[in-house]
Amino acid sequence: MVSVPATRKIALALACTAALSSAATAQEALGANFNEHFEDVDYRDLERADAEWVRLFLPMPQVDGGAAQHGAVRTILDVGAHGYRTMLTLKWPYHRKDFPTAGSAEMQRELARLDAVLPLVMGKVDILVVGNEPYIESREEDRDLDLNAFYEAMAERVIDYRDGHCASDCKTRLYMGALNRLDLERNRTPSTERWMAFVKATPAIDGVNIHPHIPAIEASRPFLAYILPRMRPDQKFTVTEFSLIWWWQAQMKEPVSPDYAEKYDLPASTQNWEVIEAALKDPFPKQQWDDFLRLSPWFETRKHYIRNQMKIFRDTRRLAVATYGFKQGSSMSANFGPDKTPWLLNSVVAGRTVQPNPDGSDAFNYAWIDDFKALQK
Repeated sequence: MVSVPATRKIALALACTAALSSAATAQEALGANFNEHFEDVDYRDLERADAEWVRLFLPMPQVDGGAAQHGAVRTILDVGAHGYRTMLTLKWPYHRKDFPTAGSAEMQRELARLDAVLPLVMGKVDILVVGNEPYIESREEDRDLDLNAFYEAMAERVIDYRDGHCASDCKTRLYMGALNRLDLERNRTPSTERWMAFVKATPAIDGVNIHPHIPAIEASRPFLAYILPRMRPDQKFTVTEFSLIWWWQAQMKEPVSPDYAEKYDLPASTQNWEVIEAALKDPFPKQQWDDFLRLSPWFETRKHYIRNQMKIFRDTRRLAVATYGFKQGSSMSANFGPDKTPWLLNSVVAGRTVQPNPDGSDAFNYAWIDDFKALQK
């Protein structure tokens, strides 16, 4: 992490102790999502983007090495100490086995992990999300009511801890997360119905979290059509991740735009993924990366996606906070090839495909930064 300038730190600390003291006041905000890449949090980037919210997730098996020492915990607390609003998502990966049942040794281990984290973050982070992507971070055959029972147990443990240790005007609000690909009918199941029923029936939960990673902006509307009628009128939703990733993916093996190929003397057969791979191996000057995106109709026609998507979310009057992929992380760039999901095209900060600015800071993606800043207002 890069230190924030002293003036910024003081100003944010004052703001935090004033109107921004309670996450319950969060209304329709847009923040910066770093997923697991706590090492990418750079206060210079956040300040230049006028960001106020930061989101990280914590893989729960990793707290066995010491919850207080985990980078995600240390970073989210440091971010909060610098005056930013904070969201922390608790992630339970179950890709290789079914969810533990009540009373089992595995369930006790998961509860112990939770018990190690809660004293560190409760009352300090603004929003705590119970679950990252349950319906992706599990085997397909296990996405049944056992999944619900597990996450309900985790949520009840969190609620009990908050009631016992942070009951008096606790700043930490609770959400259940997250639901994915609700635009596809096959993902609206008895399990997701029970998920929403639990959210609605549990007074301590402020709402549900969604991750609309979609092929077209219109596919975000079924998410809202599904969740909003299934919540209490006082509940809101958070969106810790959203993108057009499946649209970007569909373009990777297409030829690069003729204008770009001509300008940079590339064979007409060059595919889009090959340009990205080249930029990762030897970062481009900012103009060259911007030209690649600007001269690609599949990207340029969607350069206002963040603005347009936030309007859809905000028009519901039920959005609490949305956070968007902020920086190109190491997992996005490793082993890049034709079948690699191009998450890095979402990023507001293009630190891996573009050469650094003269002052050493990372360059912004031209398409996202202006709208990102405008949406802070």
